[in-house]
Amino acid sequence: MAPSPEAVRLARRLRDLRETAGLTQKDVSQALSADVRVAVATISSWESQSNPKLPPEDRLRSYALFFAMSPTLERLPREQDLSPAERERFSSLQRELMTLRDDVRHQQSGSSSSNSSYTFDFESGRITLICPEVPELGRSPLADEDNPNHTRLYKYADLDALIEMWGHVRASNPELRVRHRLPSEVSADHMSGHLILIGGIAWNRVTSRLLRVLDNLPIRQMSVPDLADGEIFRSRDGREYRPLWEERKGAAEDDAPSKAELEAEQAQDAWKGDTPRELVEDVALFARLPNPFNHSRTITICNGVYSRGVLGAVRMLTDDAVRERNEIYLANRFPGGVYGLLMRVPVINGEAVTPDLEIEDNRLFEWSPEDEDA
Repeated sequence: MAPSPEAVRLARRLRDLRETAGLTQKDVSQALSADVRVAVATISSWESQSNPKLPPEDRLRSYALFFAMSPTLERLPREQDLSPAERERFSSLQRELMTLRDDVRHQQSGSSSSNSSYTFDFESGRITLICPEVPELGRSPLADEDNPNHTRLYKYADLDALIEMWGHVRASNPELRVRHRLPSEVSADHMSGHLILIGGIAWNRVTSRLLRVLDNLPIRQMSVPDLADGEIFRSRDGREYRPLWEERKGAAEDDAPSKAELEAEQAQDAWKGDTPRELVEDVALFARLPNPFNHSRTITICNGVYSRGVLGAVRMLTDDAVRERNEIYLANRFPGGVYGLLMRVPVINGEAVTPDLEIEDNRLFEWSPEDEDA
């Protein structure tokens, strides 16, 4: 998809400022990295004419400071260091760049399919992915720090989902700091930034605590005695959402139960590893909410009854095959940007199939504050 004229105008202006001063992208990267590092690739993405990224407001202010006086690569000047003439140029240039940026944002708000308005494109702030830890009983020996081949990632559960999300968020936000942490490693500093919570309540105690804090979300994940290896979802109206199992291939077709019969059976019997059944459909939760500890930041929750549901929730907005359509659906359905939804995640030959939100049957439950106010 071609970028908007507004985005191209801002990108071209940034490039012109640099080229007029006779500087390279590496020079600008060095000058703007005084406080937080800005990669050369980030400068390139801001100047791109084919797929420009939108710079954060604070970076445009740094541009205005840098080019308000004869650019020096020694350090980014402070506003108090500027002469009256330079201060006037700084104010003028900052207004110009902010106006160009506002034009881009205004265009994005009227076009839900804009390339620069994806859910996991963040303008500023730290981003922390919080993923549960594998219980010691099922942990790889390589997770042991005393093992000479110790690999820290072996401590993480839902590793497929973590790697998928980590790679996507890092690629979408090259100028921002993106970290992944176990729940036991989370600090107050992490909690004040953008949070992406991966995994269910059993192993991710941070998710469990935040779900209690986020009272407005009318969806709860809860343990039930008849499901030993996962936690079901229950909406505020008392409806339960459970995964679907079927007999493994080889069972007599005449004896195959209906979907309703399977769901009734699951409500009564616990799953046991030695039963000849296979998971054919998981349930996933995806929620986007303001961070209760810092309302200028967000919380994204990606949960599932089982790990396939967690991966399905993540891939809903990272899978190239359906990402664009799903982003458009979410932007149109939830214009306020605060919402929660439960989805079906089909499982084929053991692999999670990414939910397509345009398919109505895939959407089990939807909520936003606007629905309650209507």
